Order: sequence, then structure tokens, then C-alpha cells
Amino acid sequence: MSIPIETVKKEDNSPSSSNVEGEGKMLTGTSEEPDKEKAFDAVFNKSMIYKGGLWFGLITIASVAVIFFYNHTGDTFTALSKIRLKYIVLCFVMVFVDLMLGSWRNHIFIRKLNPGLSHWVSFKANVANMFMGAVTPFHSGAGPAQLYVYNRHGVKLLDGFIVSLINMGATLLFMPLAGIAAIFMMDSQLESGMVLTLLKYGFSVFFLFLLAFLLAFWKPLAVGKVLLRLAAIIGKTWPSKKEKADQWGNSSYANILKYQQICKKLLTEHPFLFPLALLITTLLYLNKYCMQYVILLGLGVQTELLQVISIQILIQFMIYFAPSPGGSGFAEAGIAVLFAQIVPASVLSVFTLLQRSFLLFFPALIGAYVVISLLKKHTSEHTDK
Repeated sequence: MSIPIETVKKEDNSPSSSNVEGEGKMLTGTSEEPDKEKAFDAVFNKSMIYKGGLWFGLITIASVAVIFFYNHTGDTFTALSKIRLKYIVLCFVMVFVDLMLGSWRNHIFIRKLNPGLSHWVSFKANVANMFMGAVTPFHSGAGPAQLYVYNRHGVKLLDGFIVSLINMGATLLFMPLAGIAAIFMMDSQLESGMVLTLLKYGFSVFFLFLLAFLLAFWKPLAVGKVLLRLAAIIGKTWPSKKEKADQWGNSSYANILKYQQICKKLLTEHPFLFPLALLITTLLYLNKYCMQYVILLGLGVQTELLQVISIQILIQFMIYFAPSPGGSGFAEAGIAVLFAQIVPASVLSVFTLLQRSFLLFFPALIGAYVVISLLKKHTSEHTDK
């Protein structure tokens, strides 16, 4: 669907589009600098980051401790002493591959919108995404973290947002398909009520997000009108919030129009970019899934690669939108239930700790350094002013 440019410009220049609070204001690219800074400060509140990191650490430690004490602690120490270091070194290489693939998935798009932007910026944006996703419930801080890093390096908020959404679309297509394939391969082994409940939750959330993504791209006017009507209903229900609701509705309408227009132009002029993003997404997650197999080899456990991949697909799928920071608690429980079928009890707690470390802890630590460094630099710049 083509969107008249005049329509977008009209919405851009409306008074309401420059004063909207929250994420919508961050994405318009037209808000005043102080408003944009307030929006970023709301997302990157230091107290929130520390609190999220603390809960993430505490829940993870408690979950691993439960698995550790439940599964033969004496044998666990023996398993630790027999770890094969060459496989652990290989896991670090796979972590590097993971970070590079994640950054290139963004960079193939962002360099079209911002020619000359260094790949190093996309690398930092990717690890910041992983860190904030780890310390916030429902993975909610990941996207804003990526926007924050790109914006600090001169990328327009809308450009960064579009790249995030396009790659989110690739993930929304890949993960449910991978999840369905894994279910078919493991149908007889999915007997746990908790696992089935988490799978239903995962499919429901992924379906809703995919539907919203597709509607925003193919039917932007319809989605925009729904948001305007929703804003009108909010204004009538709570008269004190009518002005803010109208501002939010108008801004969201303009954002959707601009999003669809730029996306269509980007994907039309570069038709191979989205298929390439799907390919990189597939390689990215296959690398993550195979890492579990390498960890098991390092622990001396021989098993089938496809079975390991199938289990990890389901775990990753179940925890992607988990309500705890970084899926902590849910991930460890999923590992304890599903991997217990192929991993000896004596090494299950060590495997859980290594799995979480390579998939999330180490990348998140790099992301923490990037985010904290940028926040300190930003704070010092404001102090100098």
C-alpha cells in the first residue's frame, strides 16, 4: 500500500506529535531534545537497571542451586573436574559468532539508512540489546537499548526503530516455525504440564506480535484508525487524560504511516535484504542451539545433535517473552525438565550454569559495559553543559 507523502508530512507537523510521552515520543524523531532525553532517562533508569540485574542474578542463582542440591552434589563436583577445556574454548568462539551474526543482522539494514555507519556501532547496539533484555521482564528493555546506542551515534530514532521491527519480524517468522518442527520431533517426550503451558503461552504471544507486525506493514491506515479510536475512547472514559490520549493517538498514527513508507521503500529498493535477514536469523539461532551440544560434549555426555537442538528450540521459544528478567527461573526450570531426559543428573546443574553463561551471561556482561559507558559519557556531557 502506498502512502501519500503529503499525509505523513501533515501528521508530522501537527502540534500533538511533538509532546507525546514514552516510547511513542522516542520514535517520532520530531520531538524536542529535552523530551527525547526524558524518554531515554525513563527507559535507562539506573535504579531499574540495578534492580533488574539483582533479580536476574538472584533468581538464576536460586534456580541453579535447587537443581544442584536436587541432583547428587557429590557427583556434580566430579563432573566439574572432568570438563574438557577444548569444548569450552569452542563455546567462546561460538559466543563471538553469535554476537557477530546478531550485529550483522542489524547492520545490513542500518547501513542503507545511514551510509558510513561503522559495524562496531551495530555490534554495541546488539550487545546492549542483550543486556537490557536480560535485566527487564518480557525482554522489554532490549529494543530501547538498541535504539539508545544507535541514537548516541547519530542514527535517527525512526531509522533505528524500523531496523528493530524488521528483524523482529524475521524472528517472529523463524521461531514459531522452529518451535512447530521441534514439537513434531519431540511429541512423545512433552508430558510435563508446565512445558505445555509455557508452549501455549509462547505461541499465543508470538502470534499476537506477528499479527501486529503484519497489520502495521500491510494495513497501516486501518491500524492507525484503530489507535485513534482507542485514544478517543480513553479520552471519553477518563476526561483528565483526553489531551494526552489524543496526542498519543495522533503520534502513533503518524509513526505507523512513516514506518510503513520507509519500510516499503527500503525493502523495495533492496529486495534481498529481508531474505538475508531471515538467513542470518536462522544461522544465529542454529549457532545458539548447537552450543548446547558442544557444552554436553565438554561434559562428556554423548547424545543426538537433533534432539539437543529440538529441546533448546523449545526452551528458547518458551522464555523469549517470559515475565522474569532474562527468563530467569523459567529457563532453568525448562532445562531441568527437558534436558533431564538426556543429561545425567550428576552434570545437570553444571550444564545449566554453563548453558546460561554462554547464551546470556557473557554477552550480557559485554552489553552492560557498553550501556554503562554510554550512560556515564552522557551524564558527563550534561554535567559539562
